Amino acid sequence: MSVTSIAEAKTRLTRLIHQAEQGEAMHITRRGKPVAVLLSEDEYARLCRGQEQRNFWDLIAEMRADPAFEPVDWSAEEVDGWRDRRPAREFEWPG
Repeated sequence: MSVTSIAEAKTRLTRLIHQAEQGEAMHITRRGKPVAVLLSEDEYARLCRGQEQRNFWDLIAEMRADPAFEPVDWSAEEVDGWRDRRPAREFEWPG
């Protein structure tokens, strides 16, 4: 993979895009450290395949639809036992 600085990439952007289209990825650096990668749309699509972001609630529905899913039945007594029974601390508002 080739390497170029941000400043050089600014002046050679068209050439770098043509290289990316031909399949050559390009590391773009700032002060010698890689900060970005320029690659073709086809390569980007290949990397993203199968990594779509899914909605949280869709994931919950999928989990519940799984035959192996068994929800936990928390009894009220058990949950009540988690509570802290110590008296509340005194609090004074500043000011």
